[in-house]
Amino acid sequence: MYTNILVPTDGSPAATDAIEHAINLAETYGARLHALYVVDSTSFASIDAGSQVVVEALEKEGKQAVKEVAERADAAGVAVETHVVSGTAYRSILDYIDAENIDLVVMGTHGRRGVERFLLGSVTERVVRSADVPVLTVREKNEDDE
Repeated sequence: MYTNILVPTDGSPAATDAIEHAINLAETYGARLHALYVVDSTSFASIDAGSQVVVEALEKEGKQAVKEVAERADAAGVAVETHVVSGTAYRSILDYIDAENIDLVVMGTHGRRGVERFLLGSVTERVVRSADVPVLTVREKNEDDE
């Protein structure tokens, strides 16, 4: 049913919960898992001084986030590809879906805390509304759920 599953990650707890689901689905269907981190460069376009430092820090964070997905997928015996790209988050995810023949996207309903949580939540919403493939959204587990 699924041969290529995409899990966008930002390293947040909601993304971590989505990774667990994505790995389980990839295991079940013998699918390849694609871990994607998007450095949302449009957020820093108006910052003149120091913007490159911020972008480099986010790229480093992205490499660590997809590395963690790869380690978990490898431990489960799931084939995995990792990518860190720059661009507008939702657009980059949609472009990746098309370019890599993704058949399922698994992503958290919200990302980071504070203002970023709302911005990243809107990324999920845009992907759900715009993707031509199924999108499984995973709500972050909280302590009350355990």
